[in-house]
Amino acid sequence: MNNVLIIEDDKEICVMIKDHLEKYNYQVFFTLTGANAIERIKELSPDLIILDLMLPFISGDELIRNIRKFSDVPVIVVSAKSLTFNKVELLRLGADDYLTKPFDLDELLARIERNLLRSQKDTPNLCLTFGELSINTSSKIVTVADEIIVLTAKEYQLVELLAKYPDKVFSKQNLYESIWQEPFARDNDVINTHISNLRKKLKGEGCRIKTIWGLGYRFAK
Repeated sequence: MNNVLIIEDDKEICVMIKDHLEKYNYQVFFTLTGANAIERIKELSPDLIILDLMLPFISGDELIRNIRKFSDVPVIVVSAKSLTFNKVELLRLGADDYLTKPFDLDELLARIERNLLRSQKDTPNLCLTFGELSINTSSKIVTVADEIIVLTAKEYQLVELLAKYPDKVFSKQNLYESIWQEPFARDNDVINTHISNLRKKLKGEGCRIKTIWGLGYRFAK
């Protein structure tokens, strides 16, 4: 099931799109402001974003710039602005598609399907494998001995980062600021808690996450 995030300040439009897409087995979330949009994207890791240009607190074009700093998720812009130069500028910024309001829901669905198909073709099926542990960085699925392990978004990001650089030592500050994207406070115990939870969830493979006393953590091959 693909998940879609709608960033749109008109709740009626959000609900209308959500109801239509759910008929076709999409999981749909929405946020009514651009203020927490980046946080929601990192939390949900959506397969596709539907973005309105006219948002409170931050413009749609600025939001696209910020998204492209950390993600290549497909972005479909929906806007009442129909001028050609607006469309061209947004595509240059990193938008994948553009739909002018008012739009037909079936046309939006077709564009979503096309962009998802293109994205999946472009994304390599990269799998990190260590013993019985497998981390699919494309589908974001983690398995141990072919059993799917349910992780939170932050737990997944943490184990993927460590596993991508086996034997590299990461400080707690490195890990926190890379994943939470905010300054690290020395009395913050969130990394220790997440590492402890990961070790338990990964069962026999959890021992690959090594504590390097006084320095941080590393992932053993």
